[in-house]
Amino acid sequence: MTEWKECTLSELGMIVGGATPSTKVTENYENGVIPWITPKDLSQHRNRYISHGERNISERGLSSCSTRMMPKGTILFSSRAPIGYVAIATQSVCTNQGFKSIVPNDNVDSMFIYYLLKYEKDAIESLGSGTTFKEVSGNTMKNFVVTVPVKREVQSKIASILGTLDDKIELNERINDNLEQQIFALYHSKYQYPSSNNCWHDGCVGDVVTLQRGYDLPKDKIINGVYPVVGSTNTVAYHRDFTTEPPCIIMGRSGNIGKPRLYLQRCWAHNTTLFSKEFRDSNPFWVYATLCSIDYGQFRGGSAVPTLNRNHVHKYPLAIPSKKLQDEFGEFALVLYSMISKNIVQNEKLNALRNALLPKLMSGEIDVSNIDL
Repeated sequence: MTEWKECTLSELGMIVGGATPSTKVTENYENGVIPWITPKDLSQHRNRYISHGERNISERGLSSCSTRMMPKGTILFSSRAPIGYVAIATQSVCTNQGFKSIVPNDNVDSMFIYYLLKYEKDAIESLGSGTTFKEVSGNTMKNFVVTVPVKREVQSKIASILGTLDDKIELNERINDNLEQQIFALYHSKYQYPSSNNCWHDGCVGDVVTLQRGYDLPKDKIINGVYPVVGSTNTVAYHRDFTTEPPCIIMGRSGNIGKPRLYLQRCWAHNTTLFSKEFRDSNPFWVYATLCSIDYGQFRGGSAVPTLNRNHVHKYPLAIPSKKLQDEFGEFALVLYSMISKNIVQNEKLNALRNALLPKLMSGEIDVSNIDL
């Protein structure tokens, strides 16, 4: 049987905060080569590992504030706005004040700490305090009590089981990124702008697709089903009803505007989105690639919350190829997007399996002592 012990996070490693060099001093950032990471950098980060953020700081910036360099293998944990983003540093990095990171001791498995923090995220978040936004203090992190295997090799086994699932998830995501790059490379080279032939004509977005505002969820319906409820940023739930037929394009209408996404399954397009109600004698895959090439910031409306008016998008001018040319591109895109869709479905299953195993492994409910890896 595996021996477990109760301890605090500070007994597993050194808890390190961060800071922000003054943005009024350009020399703190200009030509900086030191990776400096903020919670925003992790907001859309899907990988377990991170090597740098959106901005670097200079040596002057590093010495001007209390941020500290941390070694490769440090586990970054966002402690405010929001609490609970987790990533592992692949090189020496520093962070802003929005982190309480853990530099693990030599007898502690770094990947195990990553999954431990994922497991304990809600419990740690519940200890946050503050009026404007919740924040977890350094003392709270240091004194947070956890239960862990005594032996590092057991920690490593648990991390390896969960890590194998994440390895496959991340591989599928890299494959999907590559496939989509191939699709857009072909689009930009042959199907975005008129070539020497005369199979193109001038028009606008409304000539190829009709965009429709999404719908609020019926209050009398249980949100429990197989159809994704797609909001302006991502899937927010699963519903028993659907509002779209595949293939369908959905983009943010309110809050996070633009950023079209393609769905090859039935979905519920939320009120915060616009969706493709009708393709007007046009190929959906060509339309999707075209909508992805538009800068939606030019249509931004609203003062407090950014909004996107579909009529403005409908009027955006386009060079439109013949249906034959569109379908030529669509045949190529369909094959690759079908592969992408299969990987997405597989990742959903792998995510569900990992999330089911996480509490059982981290609590010791599943004994890994006799598992050979």
